[in-house]
Amino acid sequence: EVQLVESGGGFAQPGGSLRLSCAVAGFSLSSYGMSWVRRAPGKELEWVSGINNGGDMTTYADSVKGRFTISRDSVKNTLYLEMNSLKPEDSAEYYCAKSVTAYGSSRLEEYNYWGQGTQVTVSS
Repeated sequence: EVQLVESGGGFAQPGGSLRLSCAVAGFSLSSYGMSWVRRAPGKELEWVSGINNGGDMTTYADSVKGRFTISRDSVKNTLYLEMNSLKPEDSAEYYCAKSVTAYGSSRLEEYNYWGQGTQVTVSS
């Protein structure tokens, strides 16, 4: 059974940092691309960052480029999102998602499994 479980969300002040984790089961991160996607209250889903199955190709939305870093540990079968220089507009529910392909593209229709989400709130 495929499972994705996020953790690490919480409160942070503007300029602060948080690290999200996504523990996966039922498949190997070495076989599929993964992404982080977020949804702010009242807004559409926004793709944030993706990583390929080899872990050597990463992509980012312009809104987070230079501040967020996606990575994965294929031994622990865990995906990460390091978030630095957080802004209030980063506040959202963050989801990890498994692609049907080997790439972590921004096309949300390519993702067939999603976690339950973890809330990130950035506020002073």
